[in-house]
Amino acid sequence: MTAAAGQGRLAGPLSDSVAALCRRLQSQVSPRTAAGFGEVLRRLGAPLQVAVAGRIKSGKSTLVNALIGRRVAPTDVGECTRLVTRFQYGTVDRVEVVFADGRKQVLPFAADGSIPAELGVDIAEVSHLEAYLTNAVLQDMTVIDTPGLGSLDAASVSRTEQLLGAADLDDGSDDLDDTSRNAVAGAEAVLYVVTQGVRADDQQALAAFTAATASREAGPVNAIAVLNKADTIVAETVAGAGGDVWKAAQLLAQKQASTLKPRVADVLPVIGLIAESVESGGFTSVDAEALRQLAGLDEDVLETMLVAADLFTGWECEVPAGVRLRLLEKLDLFGIRSAVAQIRADPELTAGALRRRLLDFSGLDAVRHRLAVVFAARADGIKAAAALASVTALAHASGDPAERQRVHDAIEVLLARPEAHQLRLLEALTLVASGAVEMPEDLAEEVLRVGSNAELGDQLGLPGASRPELAAHALERAGWWRSFASFGATPAQSRVAHVVHRAYFLIWQQIREQ
Repeated sequence: MTAAAGQGRLAGPLSDSVAALCRRLQSQVSPRTAAGFGEVLRRLGAPLQVAVAGRIKSGKSTLVNALIGRRVAPTDVGECTRLVTRFQYGTVDRVEVVFADGRKQVLPFAADGSIPAELGVDIAEVSHLEAYLTNAVLQDMTVIDTPGLGSLDAASVSRTEQLLGAADLDDGSDDLDDTSRNAVAGAEAVLYVVTQGVRADDQQALAAFTAATASREAGPVNAIAVLNKADTIVAETVAGAGGDVWKAAQLLAQKQASTLKPRVADVLPVIGLIAESVESGGFTSVDAEALRQLAGLDEDVLETMLVAADLFTGWECEVPAGVRLRLLEKLDLFGIRSAVAQIRADPELTAGALRRRLLDFSGLDAVRHRLAVVFAARADGIKAAAALASVTALAHASGDPAERQRVHDAIEVLLARPEAHQLRLLEALTLVASGAVEMPEDLAEEVLRVGSNAELGDQLGLPGASRPELAAHALERAGWWRSFASFGATPAQSRVAHVVHRAYFLIWQQIREQ
């Protein structure tokens, strides 16, 4: 695996091929387009860009802190929550305020390690914030914390759309203009945060976050959603939950998945507050000891205290009210109840073991695993597809038909290579998911399944099946899609069908070779 000079490590062979295409074309296009290609090269060598999106007060910043493992993103409504903040790896912790005119101002982090609540500058002149952290998680993934689209002031929404690439490309000067720069600065994947009530326009809000540059919309390849604040669900209101909060959250997440698909690959429940507290070091041995004291109270007394937050903090007991308030801020009532239950079941439970169990309750590990499956395992294809979309958009914006054709021909040559089939599959999946190519419902679901899963069993819809069964099914479906492409499909469906046929055939080959 190689990388261009001055770049980081590329995600894989597809990114390497696109980088080679950009370097080769730079001398054959206008200076403005060449500058854009240079920015695409830089992005190809950078970690995968994941935007955390959602409505205001959905808990986006809390989830960002949990994912990073440090309470650095501001969670209270203020100046910084109206700005896009990019969290990326750096050798020195620092915050850069990036102004709309390109100026930068370096700020130290606040005493508590978070981004300062007040920046000391005119926020109207600020484009976004760049936060650099010596954090291993950020070596493979840049996390972009965003204001809630459709829920904040127009200036915040505009800044978000511009940085994430929602602005259209236009003809500009010979240098890379701001609009074009924004188009190649978009996120490549989206983690969309919802709470209990998915609104009718959540689909539109999700679509507004471009998961690739040049206004390619998010889809099941590069977008997942989380149902945050799962602990606030009233279990009795969810049929089939049996009064269990987490079961209710799982059932509600499944219902939301059917609403948000095919925009997202999945919806997973999570309790962001607990995840943030235990992962960022906010939960301490002192907190564990306070919970142990609470576990020693009479059960009826504690049950009464846990009915409401004011009862919990106002009740007279041996645990000081200030300590209980701190526990409430870190775990809320559900987390406190769950922790006490664990201590009562295992009185010898250590603070470290309790922390791990609270992390299990939070659902964060499942989210991380899904991020790894949906994003990390497909980073090469996602980044290569996003880069090609940017290259195409930059050539289109040049206004030069010859330049546009030259770039188009080079991309077609690249896509004709066998190793580039993953890009064809991602393109086909996006066309079907967006409705650009209409398919019967069962076939559309099959395209989504084959294109948006990393595991062979999941791709084939046969999880847990033996290799001979998987191989036989892949070969049978390859033949079916080839027949469909030739007989009965519309021209647009036929193009998708040929791609799916090829995908099944390659899966069959892979199983045989293994």
